[in-house]
Amino acid sequence: MKALRVPAVVVFSACLMALAACGGEDAATTAGPSASVSAAPSSADATPSSAPSSPAAGGRSDKELCESAKKVGDDQKAALIAAMQSGEPSPADFKKILTEMSEQMATLASAGGDSDVATAMSRFGAQASKAAAAADPVGAADNAAFEKAGADITAACKAAGVSVNF
Repeated sequence: MKALRVPAVVVFSACLMALAACGGEDAATTAGPSASVSAAPSSADATPSSAPSSPAAGGRSDKELCESAKKVGDDQKAALIAAMQSGEPSPADFKKILTEMSEQMATLASAGGDSDVATAMSRFGAQASKAAAAADPVGAADNAAFEKAGADITAACKAAGVSVNF
């Protein structure tokens, strides 16, 4: 059996989904991979920094964008968990998840003007789109540019007062 190399972006998604299941949102989810995860710093104590939180030219505020991005991430993590419950996710499963994430991030980014959050979402969406288009989406997502794009959204949203982990 060939070992499947899973990129960090997928691993953190699976880990976050497993953590969410422990929170009682999906008590039926008891199976799945077990991994040690370093908890991301809580932004409950964080205060918004210099990142704009007001809407840009009639668009959505950074905080609203980040809250929506968090929902997108949670939805796609749930889709990955569902795929994992029926066995090892296929390249088609990853392609679908990455495509949906890419499309949703592009839509959010377009509503955010030129803020750091919108720019980070646009870059992350572009990386997800590239990975989804590859024959091996998991392998294609395993790169420094994708990881940096995820880290950029995480940092930009933290500055806007919303805790996300891409």
